[in-house]
Amino acid sequence: MNRFGAGVFADQPIGPPVDPQPARRPERTTLAGRHVTLVPLDAEAHADALFPLANGGERDRVWTYLADGPYADPQAFKTSLAAKAKSEDPLFFAVIDNASGGPVGYQTLMRIDAANRVVEVGNILYTPTMQRTVGATEAQYLFAAHVFDTLGYRRYEWKCNDLNAPSKRAAARLGFAFEGVFRQHLIVKERNRDTAWFSMLDSEWPLRRAAFERWLSPDNFDAAGRQRVSLASLNSAFRG
Repeated sequence: MNRFGAGVFADQPIGPPVDPQPARRPERTTLAGRHVTLVPLDAEAHADALFPLANGGERDRVWTYLADGPYADPQAFKTSLAAKAKSEDPLFFAVIDNASGGPVGYQTLMRIDAANRVVEVGNILYTPTMQRTVGATEAQYLFAAHVFDTLGYRRYEWKCNDLNAPSKRAAARLGFAFEGVFRQHLIVKERNRDTAWFSMLDSEWPLRRAAFERWLSPDNFDAAGRQRVSLASLNSAFRG
């Protein structure tokens, strides 16, 4: 064996050594924040309250880029949530608004690859009640902190339909780096989906965490609840 490893020679570039220890697989747990708390999805506990927030009229727009929905029948919605609650990958978490105590959306950890320490956030359903709130950002912070600080992943992914401009803007705002588009990647609801890929790495997380925590700090908001400094600006500044 040469000093580069068996069958590897000095003129053959290879990646740097990486600790092969696998990450921990996500489990059903509770992640508590100031504005929202993430809990394991439970159809009995969450379906009845979530149904009217996510279905009907303009609310049906939240399903456009998801693989299922919208739902006209509360029982069908509850049956769908029951199946989601049993899933191990994707692993579903309900987003609970701390002020009201009720569910306002759900999100998942998915495509869990513990051996390579890669995991994706996806299947994000944020109802109009939750969209563009501090809690929506905090829900993403809670997941990212769990993925990197607790579970030990090295790559955290965000993927979305390339036509989903709000999702792409959200990924960039949250500190994910755009990596490109997989053309004709999926067929969803009998339509083509080109998929935009974004990622965040463990080496980037300390600065992303600092930006999240600075943005979420109560002193970043005025008496009317308006942000003083945007998260995008903090990510840009902290990136150096």
